[in-house]
Amino acid sequence: MLSRQALLRSMRAAVPQRIAVNQTRTFAAAAATESVKPPVALFGLDGTYATALYTAAVKTSSLDPTAKAITSLSTLVEKDPKLAAILSAPTLSAADKSAIVAELVKAAGIQGETVKNFLNTLAENNRLGLLPGVISKFEEIISAARGEVEMVITSAQGLDNKTLSRLEAAVAKSAYVGAGKKLKVTNKVNPDIVGGLVVEIGDRTIDLSVSSKLAKMNKLLTDTL
Repeated sequence: MLSRQALLRSMRAAVPQRIAVNQTRTFAAAAATESVKPPVALFGLDGTYATALYTAAVKTSSLDPTAKAITSLSTLVEKDPKLAAILSAPTLSAADKSAIVAELVKAAGIQGETVKNFLNTLAENNRLGLLPGVISKFEEIISAARGEVEMVITSAQGLDNKTLSRLEAAVAKSAYVGAGKKLKVTNKVNPDIVGGLVVEIGDRTIDLSVSSKLAKMNKLLTDTL
C-alpha cells in the first residue's frame, strides 16, 4: 500500500519542474513513473493529476476500485452543481478542506487509500477545484485502457434503451470503431437541436440534427437572396 508521503515524493519526478516548484506537495506513484505508461497522453494540470492517479492505482494494483471511486465522485459532482463552486472557493481553510475531503470520501463510499491520498493531496495543494477536470481526464485514461471508444449521442429527448442498442450495434460494425474496440455509449439531452441526432465518436462528429439542417437551409436562402 502506498503511503501519502511516498506518493507525494515521487510526483516531483512526474510533474514538469515549473509546476513542481510552485507546489509544496504533489501526488504520484511510489516508484518511477517510467515503468507505467498510461494508454493516452493528457495535458494540463488536471491531466497531470489524472495521469499520476492512474500510475498510483496501477502501482498498488487498485485500478478497478480506483476507477469505481472516481465514478462515484463523478456522480456526486454531476448531482450537485454547487459542489464545483465550493471546491474552487479561495477562502477555504485547512479545516474546511479536510472536512470536504472527509465528506467526499464518505459520500462516495471510498475505501482504498489511493483515492483518499489523492484527495488529501489536492486539498493540501489548494487544487480541489481541479477535481471535476481530473475526474474527466481520468475517465479518458480508463476508457483507453479498456479499449473503449466513446460514443456520445445527443438528442432533443432521452432515447430508450432499445434505440440506443440499435444505434450501438450499427456503429460497432462501422469503420468508426477499430477492431477489438468496445463502444461506450452515452445519451445526452439537448432540446436546442430540435430533433434528430448529433453523434460523436472519438474525435468525429456526425450532425443529423434538425437545427443543423435548418441552419444550412437558412444559409442557403441567405446566400441566394
